[in-house]
Amino acid sequence: MVHIKDIPERPSKEDLAAIAKFSPATIHEAQGRRGALSSRLKPVDYRMKLCGPAFTVKSSPRDNIMLQLAINYAKPGDIIVVSAGEYEEAGSFGDVLANACLAKGIGGLVTDTGVRDTLQLRELGFPVFSLSTCIKGTVKETIGTTNDSIIVGGEIINPGDVIVGDADGLVVVRRNEVAEAAKLSQAREDAEAGFIEAYKAGASVIEVSKLEPVLKAKGLIVDI
Repeated sequence: MVHIKDIPERPSKEDLAAIAKFSPATIHEAQGRRGALSSRLKPVDYRMKLCGPAFTVKSSPRDNIMLQLAINYAKPGDIIVVSAGEYEEAGSFGDVLANACLAKGIGGLVTDTGVRDTLQLRELGFPVFSLSTCIKGTVKETIGTTNDSIIVGGEIINPGDVIVGDADGLVVVRRNEVAEAAKLSQAREDAEAGFIEAYKAGASVIEVSKLEPVLKAKGLIVDI
């Protein structure tokens, strides 16, 4: 018997709205350079962004039956995250299923296998991050699991963890750390805004980044 499970607990709408303001790069740096998924996972279109709780799926390579079940049971705003064995030679998702996702209000898809119909996916605007683009079809035979911990892009993804993605990549934020990650991200953005103002005022990168003692300790000699 296979048990289809829901996300045990989703982050609050307030926490999701707070973390959605920041880029994956900012969040990754702010939370101690943790949570970045493999750079091999790319958006179908550079304009695509996503942020939401992970509805996790364990699937067999070249088989999309569990992905279809996830689309059926996921809630509006959920990000479906599929572990399918890092199998590039399969087009497990395309425009037909993207329309199903849009009709349900699903927030996006992250999968470590391939997708197809990328022109139509761009036109639809449904956020899709995948390992590859591949026209090869899939089967619907092997039942897997939903909302167990999985590994995608080298990171453990737990159901309800928040996935944030944009043109630069993807980051995962642990469900119980979302509010703190948002605060740390804001602090980082505030600091970077200060750096930019300092540059505009004429400060050098060495001054702003406080590199002088570091460079001196490393024996840097400048002959310019």
